[in-house]
Amino acid sequence: MNPAEHTPARTRTTAPPADRRPVVAVTMGDGAGVGPEVVMAALAHQDVVRRCRPLVIGDARRLQQAAGLVGSDDVVVPVTGPERAAWTPGRVNVVDLDLLPDDLPWGRLSAAAGEAAYRYVKEAARLAVDGDVDAICTAPLNKEALRLAGHPYAGHTELLARLTGVDEVSMMLTTPGLKVIHVTTHLGLLDAVRRIDPPLVERTVRRGHEALVRSGAAAPVIGVCGINPHAGENGLFGHGEEESKIAPALAALRADGIDAHGPLPADTAFFLASRGDYDLIVAMYHDQGHAPVKVLGIENGVNVTVGLPVIRTSVDHGTAFDIAGTGTARADSMVEALRQAVALATERQR
Repeated sequence: MNPAEHTPARTRTTAPPADRRPVVAVTMGDGAGVGPEVVMAALAHQDVVRRCRPLVIGDARRLQQAAGLVGSDDVVVPVTGPERAAWTPGRVNVVDLDLLPDDLPWGRLSAAAGEAAYRYVKEAARLAVDGDVDAICTAPLNKEALRLAGHPYAGHTELLARLTGVDEVSMMLTTPGLKVIHVTTHLGLLDAVRRIDPPLVERTVRRGHEALVRSGAAAPVIGVCGINPHAGENGLFGHGEEESKIAPALAALRADGIDAHGPLPADTAFFLASRGDYDLIVAMYHDQGHAPVKVLGIENGVNVTVGLPVIRTSVDHGTAFDIAGTGTARADSMVEALRQAVALATERQR
């Protein structure tokens, strides 16, 4: 008899398929605001965890408190980094920096919370630059709390540019019906108008065009707002800012094959974009772009920082101290920000 007939058959083992879901570093934001609540509420959405592997950067105790506020049964588990995380249902992995005092009150300005929020972003940026995570998604921080902690940044956009060694980035706000990129953001209006010049307008439009192409728009149509009412009305309003600051940039862009239109009256440009005439609107200053987006739906708005070496998305709302700690903050914007982070990371992997 052949001895091989008595040899037990080997059990075939197959390696489990690699988990290709992007790892997204989720910063907790200001611990006194709604950040911990919207993070825990968003991560309770099964659709979110099916799309990505979220790794929260924050304070585990505060997140556990927030879980109770929003009715989440997820367990918060401290880990040292993504290599130590287990991506199982009902578990929230958190790189626990353990910076907040146990008795930190909700809804109050705090230097301690400002310092912690800064440190969360710094750690997330390090992980992203090192390639340990595929994207960053940020909950809101408070600019005044940052300043109290000795970090005088105007917001996430400027902070992340500094942390990643980039001189210039752009803020893009997106909603289901409108995308807006800003030439200037956190400047007073007079300072913003002085800051605008043809090279800055051109660079901003190019960043927006590149972002849309990367996300799948083969030939984006871009509308560029003027500065003055009615885009100056051929010199009737203003001092020729449209002709001197914007028109030269548009000529250079069109010569390069970018389909950029303008300068457009801002009071009609956003309506035209919302009905589909433009894929992207270029706003000249903060409120010119923010106001229409927030009217259309702040709950579903997402902030994307364009020009960083890493992917970063964020909620399009603030720390909402007036409702922090009540469990009533809506997580829609956080959910959408996570979805867009995943989409951008997946596109980059291709």
